[in-house]
Amino acid sequence: MLPTDLAHASSFVALGLVTGVFGTLIGAGGGFILMPVLLLIFPHDNPQLLTSISLAVVFVNAASGSEAYFIMRRVDYNTGLVFALAATPGAIAGALCTSIFPRRPFDIIFGCVLVAVALYLLLQKGGGRKIKTFQKWPQSSRRIVDAMGNVYEYNFPMSIGVALSVLVGFFSSLLGIGGGIIHVPAMVYLLGFPTHVATATSHFVLAIMALAGTMTHIATGVFANGVHLTIYLSLGVLAGAQLGAHLSNLVKGNVIMRSLALALAFAGLRILVMGIIDPQ
Repeated sequence: MLPTDLAHASSFVALGLVTGVFGTLIGAGGGFILMPVLLLIFPHDNPQLLTSISLAVVFVNAASGSEAYFIMRRVDYNTGLVFALAATPGAIAGALCTSIFPRRPFDIIFGCVLVAVALYLLLQKGGGRKIKTFQKWPQSSRRIVDAMGNVYEYNFPMSIGVALSVLVGFFSSLLGIGGGIIHVPAMVYLLGFPTHVATATSHFVLAIMALAGTMTHIATGVFANGVHLTIYLSLGVLAGAQLGAHLSNLVKGNVIMRSLALALAFAGLRILVMGIIDPQ
């Protein structure tokens, strides 16, 4: 059963802090860190409850981190709003589908997704290069100048980005990971976004998408038993998100993507092994 007493508060606040820092730094919302940890700490709890908690914390993280990225002027608002509108219906559908999956197959699917994305990122030699097929599609052009004077110019196929966002919304909400862990690599390696713009814009999309998924969990009554734990985690996430956003000024884009890949690989393998060997 999920703990609700204050004796566990400090440890979960600390977990929220780590989730907020790293999740915001790479624009992934932190669900890919938090969800595996929750699966490990609470091996016998319903994954539907755990995903509702993770998604709620992702929303808090994304909202806090987005505020910091707004100040840095790295968010592509126009694109972010379009992607969020496309992802939101998928996020609602994904939240509704969590009750379909028993715990063991859920763990195996979740682990496979994390490992697959990690391998893809590790095999890439550089970012900001959309695949040749997508270069033939109609392109949308953007020019962003951030608060530090850095200029980002890029173009991408909006229609492909919208299609990807629908899928990201569904699977991220289904797995409780928020979506940035899939959205950022897709934006950087498939669409050609600069890494720092992708992480900031992804966070903006996450805030809207995770809110939609969380409201769905609240409406279905799933979230009721996870309120206390969510509050503890969110206290840490609020501070961690601000710190992670400011640390992004000191970290190069390729380091961000490699760090994301290594974290994914570790978490994915851990969850996958547990799902396979668990006799239940």
